[in-house]
Amino acid sequence: MRLSVIRGVCRSFPTRSVSRSRFGVRILGCDREPVPLGSCNWTSNIRHGSSSRIRVGKHPNRTGSPGTEVAIRESIQKSKKEIAALQKSRPAFNPVLAIIQAGEDDQVLEMNKKIAAEVVDEILKLNEDSKVHGLVLHLPEATQTCKVLNTVKMEKDVDGVSDINVGRLVQGDVSECFVPPLARAVTELLDKSLEGITVLIVGENGPLEAALQCLIQRKGGVAMSCVWNSQNLQKQADIVVLTNGKPGEIPPICMSPGTTVINCAAAVVSEEPNRDVESIAEMGVGTLAAALRMENVVESSRRWVEQQRYKQWNIRSLKLQPVSPVPSDIEISRGQVPKPVDLLAKEIGLFEDEIEVYGKAKAKVRLSLLERLKEQPDGKYVLVAGITPTPLGEGKSTVTIGLVQALTAHLQVNSFACLRQPSQGPTFGVKGGAAGGGYAQVIPMEEFNLHLTGDIHAITAANNLLAAAIDARILHESTQSDKRLGINKSDPSTLTVEEITSFVRLDIDPATITWQRVLDTNDRFLRKITVGQENTEKGFIRQTQFDIAVASEIMAILALTDGLADMKDRLGKMVVASDKKGHPITAEDLGVTGALAVLMKDAIKPTLMQTLEGSPVFVHAGPFANIAHGNSSVLADKIALKLVGEGGFVVTEAGFGADIGMEKFFNIKCRVSGLRPNVVVLVATVRALKMHGGGPNVSAGAPLAKEYTDENLKLVADGCCNLQKQIQIAHHFGVPVVVALNVFKTDTKAETDLVCQIAKDSGASDAVPCYHWAKGGKGSVELAKAVREAANQQNSFQFLYDLQLPIVEKIRTVAQKVYGAEDIELSPEAQTKIDRYTKQGFGMLPICMAKTHLSLSHQPEKKGVPTGFILPIRDVRASIGAGFIYPLVGAMSTMPGLPTRPCFYDIDLDPETEQITGLF
Repeated sequence: MRLSVIRGVCRSFPTRSVSRSRFGVRILGCDREPVPLGSCNWTSNIRHGSSSRIRVGKHPNRTGSPGTEVAIRESIQKSKKEIAALQKSRPAFNPVLAIIQAGEDDQVLEMNKKIAAEVVDEILKLNEDSKVHGLVLHLPEATQTCKVLNTVKMEKDVDGVSDINVGRLVQGDVSECFVPPLARAVTELLDKSLEGITVLIVGENGPLEAALQCLIQRKGGVAMSCVWNSQNLQKQADIVVLTNGKPGEIPPICMSPGTTVINCAAAVVSEEPNRDVESIAEMGVGTLAAALRMENVVESSRRWVEQQRYKQWNIRSLKLQPVSPVPSDIEISRGQVPKPVDLLAKEIGLFEDEIEVYGKAKAKVRLSLLERLKEQPDGKYVLVAGITPTPLGEGKSTVTIGLVQALTAHLQVNSFACLRQPSQGPTFGVKGGAAGGGYAQVIPMEEFNLHLTGDIHAITAANNLLAAAIDARILHESTQSDKRLGINKSDPSTLTVEEITSFVRLDIDPATITWQRVLDTNDRFLRKITVGQENTEKGFIRQTQFDIAVASEIMAILALTDGLADMKDRLGKMVVASDKKGHPITAEDLGVTGALAVLMKDAIKPTLMQTLEGSPVFVHAGPFANIAHGNSSVLADKIALKLVGEGGFVVTEAGFGADIGMEKFFNIKCRVSGLRPNVVVLVATVRALKMHGGGPNVSAGAPLAKEYTDENLKLVADGCCNLQKQIQIAHHFGVPVVVALNVFKTDTKAETDLVCQIAKDSGASDAVPCYHWAKGGKGSVELAKAVREAANQQNSFQFLYDLQLPIVEKIRTVAQKVYGAEDIELSPEAQTKIDRYTKQGFGMLPICMAKTHLSLSHQPEKKGVPTGFILPIRDVRASIGAGFIYPLVGAMSTMPGLPTRPCFYDIDLDPETEQITGLF
């Protein structure tokens, strides 16, 4: 017994075979007339005066009457024309019909019954195969149960056998269903009108019988049915249709003179002579049915192509009822019930097989979506950056979410927010989460700020696997002989491929190892550690350190990759050390690339969530903005730009101030992605501007000084120098700027008016006070309008430097044009590293400066716009897989520490309700 899957591809038509698991798979072409896939069915003729035995059965050499042949040719030509029309817009598109056929002999019923479950499994696979547009079941009766037939997706059921298709046909919804091709072939071979004609349907085929009755009655005929029982055949009929393959005999006495018999199966007519039966028309019903089946496949393909085309979202916004005073973030989050994530996915044009649901409120989105939407025009691309912040943060995430809520829920413009996944280090440390705040949040905020879908854990596992591989390799090379490793040859030219693959001495120089272990927790005591002290490590002791997980190069790769193949290539290129001759050692040299890719295979998919008002959000990647480029993923942005469509908006956020996150967004992320922003939204607060104007220090957890709660126009005006500098930085890249002033309840109208006027005078396209924290999207409608207008302005985007410049000159360009430094100063170690990277061929990479976010300079206490300073470059490192060189400016820690009173003191779990308390 055998189960086979046959796929018919409607294009140029060579035949070829491939194998898949235990099933035989044939790819059939059909630029010639289509082969009758499934049963090859024919009709035959009983003539008056025939010999004593007359049969109606299979006649494989007959093609039917001339009229039938014309109908077949017309059907084929119609299918070809429709395919050609579809391929004009999608040249690579090909309709595909898959047929599941069970058993070599359909009469072996008992054996075929046993494979019903296997058939269902195969149907489910083909249902989810987006390359298959039609699915036909060529099965014996024993396996044609309701469960099997109804497993086929309605949109792929080109034989019309499922209950949904039959039901729609009976109800008259012909445009929404597929008419069974065999039923249609029978009725097309008859006259256009069957008024007053009686048709007897003989057999036991539910869907076919129901379809025939429906079609016959619509043509004005009278349809009667009976099973294979001669007692029930004593009826006078003008036309007899034999529907299934059950053997049986039909006495000719049951048929009137001139009765037409259409045989849809291997039926047998009695051989008793009957002088009254004049003729039974010979017609090629099986061949015509095969042609009509292909018409259904083409129609299914047309509907599929139509589904792929962009449509305006039909998104249901969630209503907000803001109250004053504004409750805590977690109270607001819990007060809103998010839409089921699969409903949100459907609203924004995602298919069921393009998401992987995690619980009720979040889902991974598959990268196959990019291929489906590759012809779709992109929407507008908006970057949210900020002025130099206070340690409290100035609300870039909140502005991002408020802007998207305003665009989607209040202006009915398709829009997407793209955010980084927050690290648990800051969540349990000082800063707290990054889900936004007030009435501009991502929900559920607990899930957003904690494990989410495990991407950071996957990065931690992959990073530490590579770290373990490095130390293990050095240990084994120093303690084991070639002979022990299975190699007993001294001449390298005599080594076999297997011997070369099994072992190559990398000769790693431990002093050059740059790869550190990581942890997603702020732990200052891991900033310097000693490893290898156990006796089993045989004296291989060295100093190393832990970094925060989001500082891992693997996180940077996740944020910059454009697919699995690219990610795997980048992982393999990561340089972790040098050998004793100065050559770079990579993850690929260590043989760990494949394992790293396996750990990261799910993390590469963006996570879909929603805002408080039901607008879509992608949360993906979270590279440390000090060490890495501090932006969410290229993949999330690209997918979102396709989903919003032309006229829609994607709002993505850059970490820290514009001097860090925005500069890296332009010089690194835009180079990699090929995307170009239409507008920059620069977030400012009166609080931060007062700090830059000379106000007292701002510290997390400490009450604000009265200068920040009372009106002080002089401090605001003096501090606007930082805002003006950040606008100037954006203009270096040729992108229009809209200033979003994130208004706090202590800000006065005079202060907000002053900031907006100075911003406009300094070259901003517009400057708008924003109230999304207290009002949600409604509080950012004016910002949304300003962004929409600025996005249509002339854009002359350009990079800050040419990649051909030497590493030192690229560093100097950023220091002088962005930070305002007079010059740079390289430490001897930094100069040595630059020389090494240049010699190793990495000099053409962009620069990713690692610098404090609290000042334009390298000194956090220097506020406003420092000038005349020399920027010290104490070290230079390389992230070759991610694709950038990162100089370390001043004292830069890659592992934050916990404060005196960390956030975790307030966080608890109610064991009865399982609700998290004290998170925010």
